Amino acid sequence: MYDSFKAICLTHHNASVEVREKFALSEKETQDFLLYLKDIFELNEALVVSTCNRTEIYYHSERELNEAILQALVAFKGDSSLAKYIKSFQIFEGIPAIEHLFEVSLGLNSQILGDIQIINQVKKAYQYSADLQLAGAFLHRLLHSIFFTNKRIAQETSFRDGAASIAYAAVELLQSIQMLWENPQILVLGLGEIGTDVCKNLQGKFNNVKICNRTTEKAEILAQETGFAVAPFADIWQEIQNADVVISSVAVPNFIHKACFTSKEILKQKYFIDLSVPRSVSLDLEEIAGFLVYDIDHLEQKTQETLQRRQAEIPAVRAIMQEAINEFLDWSKEMEISPVIQKIKNALEQIRKEELSKYSKKISEQEAELLDKITGNLMQKILKFPVLQLKAACKRGEADTLIDVLSELFDLEKAKLVQK
Repeated sequence: MYDSFKAICLTHHNASVEVREKFALSEKETQDFLLYLKDIFELNEALVVSTCNRTEIYYHSERELNEAILQALVAFKGDSSLAKYIKSFQIFEGIPAIEHLFEVSLGLNSQILGDIQIINQVKKAYQYSADLQLAGAFLHRLLHSIFFTNKRIAQETSFRDGAASIAYAAVELLQSIQMLWENPQILVLGLGEIGTDVCKNLQGKFNNVKICNRTTEKAEILAQETGFAVAPFADIWQEIQNADVVISSVAVPNFIHKACFTSKEILKQKYFIDLSVPRSVSLDLEEIAGFLVYDIDHLEQKTQETLQRRQAEIPAVRAIMQEAINEFLDWSKEMEISPVIQKIKNALEQIRKEELSKYSKKISEQEAELLDKITGNLMQKILKFPVLQLKAACKRGEADTLIDVLSELFDLEKAKLVQK
C-alpha cells in the first residue's frame, strides 16, 4: 500500500525563489488544482502543499503519474515556458515519500529549522483534500500520525523552544538594523498567516507600527489585539512613502517597484522586507539610493542559540518520527493483508452457518441462540492465532508465504500481496 504513495517536490533546497514563485499556488489555486488532478487522473487521494518555500504534490496511486502531473501543473499555471523548470522537481516514492512529508510537517526540512508555521500549513492542505473527498484511509491515517508526532515532539523535546519562524526571522532582521533609527516607523502590508504572525512577533519590541490590509475589518481586529494603528488601504502609497521599514506579504507580484517612487523626492533610507512568494517587492527598488530589499532567501537564522538547541534535539525528534513511521508502515502492511483475513473469516462463517442450519429445526429458539453464541466465540478463538501469525509475518516481510499456506488450509482463492 505505501509503495503507491508518491511526492513531487520543489523546495528551497533545490530551487531559487525565482523558480519557486513561478509554481506557487494561492489557497484558491491549491483547491482548484486538487480538483484538476481529481478530474484528469481520477485520483482518490492527493495533497498539495504550497508555501513560500515549497510547492509539493503528494498522491496515492498504483499508477506512475509523476511526469503527467508535472505537465498538468504547467498547463494549470497557463505558461508553457515553465516546462523547462520541471527538472528542478524532486520525486520521492514509497517510504522516502512518507519520510519527506514527515520531515516537512515537523519542520526538519524548513528553511528555518523547526518552523512552527509549516504544520498549520499542512493541516490546511489536508483540510482542502478532505473537503474535496481526496483524503482516503491512507492519507487520513498518515496525516493524523504526523499531527500526533508533532504533538509528542512539542511535549517531549525542546525542538520547538524559542521562536524561529519566517515571521520571527523578519523581526530579528528588523532588530539588527534598528540602530539606524531611534523609533522606526514600520508598515506591515498584508495580513495573511505570515503577516499576522509578523505583527504578533512585533508586539513588545516596536510600538510605532501600522498595519494595512485590503480587508479593513481584518486589520481592525488585529489592531485591537496588538495595539497597533490601522493604515487605510486607500492611503497605501502614502503610508509606504512615510514608513522607514515596509514588511510585505501581499499576494501581488512586484506590487511595490521603482516606478512607484520616481515622481517622489526620496530623502531617507528605507528597508523593504518581502515575505511573499511570488515576490511583492521588486529588486529594482535598490536602484534608488538608500533603498534596501530583503526577500525570504535573505532571511537567515538570527537566533543562534535557538538554532543550536534545535539542532541538538534533532536526534530525539528523528527517533520519535521513526517510531511513528514504523507504526504507520505496520498499519499499512496490515491493511494489505486485511482482505485475506476477511476471506478466512468469511470461509469459517460460511461453514459455521451451514452447520447451524442443519440443527436449527431440531432445537428450541433459546438453544439456537446459545449455540450461535458458542460457535461464534469458538470461531473467534480459532481465528485469533492465524491472524496474529499473519500480522507478525507481515512485519517480517514474510506474509506471502503464510498467505499461500492459509489459502490452501482454508481453501481460499490465492491472494497475492502487493510487493512491499
